[in-house]
Amino acid sequence: QVQLVESGGGLVQPGGSLRLSCAASGSIFSINTMDWYRQAPGKERELVAAITSGGSTNYKDSVKGRFTISRDNAKNTVYLQMNSLKPEDTAVYYCHAEVRRSGTLIITAYWGQGTQVTVSS
Repeated sequence: QVQLVESGGGLVQPGGSLRLSCAASGSIFSINTMDWYRQAPGKERELVAAITSGGSTNYKDSVKGRFTISRDNAKNTVYLQMNSLKPEDTAVYYCHAEVRRSGTLIITAYWGQGTQVTVSS
């Protein structure tokens, strides 16, 4: 089995910064794309940022220039550095990864449990 464990959420004032981390563990052969999604109350879950195993990135328009996604392939960990945070960034942030487990050729998607980010004065 594979687990994704997020950390780094919390309460921050507008204009502040937070860094989210997500570590994947278990029977992992390789990880393709790793992503961060978020879901605000009453809204659908949306893609915030994605990074391929080669380091190519993609961002939601509203976070471009403020958020940076990165990953450490040796540690199977993805990060989301969030700067200049706004109240509208408030949501539960979820890590998502496409994983090839050891001993298989199948790619399976896994989700973390989510971490709350609240931006408020």
